[in-house]
Amino acid sequence: MIYLDYQATTPLAPESRDAMMRWLDGPGGTGFGNPHSPHKIGREAKAAIEFARDQVAALFPAGGKVIFTSGATEALNLAIRGTRARDGGGGTVSVSAIEHSAVLDTAKDAGKCHVLNVAKDGQCNTKQDLPQDTRLVCLMQVNNEIGVIQPTVEWHRKAKENNALYLCDAVQAYGKIEVTGADMIAISAHKFHGPKGVGALWVRDGVDLHEVQTGGGQEFGLRSGTLSPALIAGMGAAAAEAKDRMEQDAEHVQKLWKRATEIFDKWELNGSAEARYHGNLNIRPRGPNGGGLDVGRLMSECRNVMFSAGSACASGSGRTSHVLEAIGLPKKLAKASIRLGFGRYTTLEEIEEAGRIINEAAQAQGSL
Repeated sequence: MIYLDYQATTPLAPESRDAMMRWLDGPGGTGFGNPHSPHKIGREAKAAIEFARDQVAALFPAGGKVIFTSGATEALNLAIRGTRARDGGGGTVSVSAIEHSAVLDTAKDAGKCHVLNVAKDGQCNTKQDLPQDTRLVCLMQVNNEIGVIQPTVEWHRKAKENNALYLCDAVQAYGKIEVTGADMIAISAHKFHGPKGVGALWVRDGVDLHEVQTGGGQEFGLRSGTLSPALIAGMGAAAAEAKDRMEQDAEHVQKLWKRATEIFDKWELNGSAEARYHGNLNIRPRGPNGGGLDVGRLMSECRNVMFSAGSACASGSGRTSHVLEAIGLPKKLAKASIRLGFGRYTTLEEIEEAGRIINEAAQAQGSL
């Protein structure tokens, strides 16, 4: 098996797994304590969570607080709905056309939503204006489908000029590249070699949120529910490992990218090649019959290579990628596109073998 779907999820780091095991004790152990209990094993569990909180915070801008959640979707909901509650429900939420559905759908459900357009290279157009009543701007740092790095610094500035807050979905950036400034930043552990089922929302000092999930008042009174020491310890260890290996991982990904672009030279890249995280290769056949590629058949014929036809969160829906449509790609070419994602544990040999298999299958369809 060759795994090339790193944007959907990443393999669990051994360091993350090891950190989790201490907190998965059964009877006779002491690692199963409730971190919100006042006794000894509860306090030990709480200490593990606070240690992990510091590890996760180390990759965010200085200051602010880390609120643990079940993942980025919950973190984004807390940010969008929590600021709406603070503002009494008024104002517009401005979102880019290529945001994850966790942002797009939530913003539309939370009230007035204004969609920002993107250029053909996949970057959100900074020339456009925000509605005067914009209360929140949402722009991801790295797009999950095409890997394009967004002009987040500029949009953060524009949000402040509009007296609006800025929310950044940094799911595909955290642990890989430096996370830029924002008022709120959402992440998910399983995208940087941590466990599934845990994420976080970083909130800048001075930003006032209201809780949207009532209960016991855990996590600064903003996110109720018993925390999992095991999942959070795993997330913290993954964050620490990512911080230590960021330069090494980046060099490795760049080597993989260079080789992959050589192997897939008969394919066209979707989105910018420069303003891009190079662990994401979203491509379509370049030939005149490229639009005729049957991606479902391709995936079936390349069953030992794990890759994506688009965002894994919408797989099986049959819908054309809203990201590829937003950058102006005709539906026929969008449906003929594939996404290859690679990273820390991918080898050059795997890239070469996957390239051979995918190219041969596409050629058999007459698409290359």
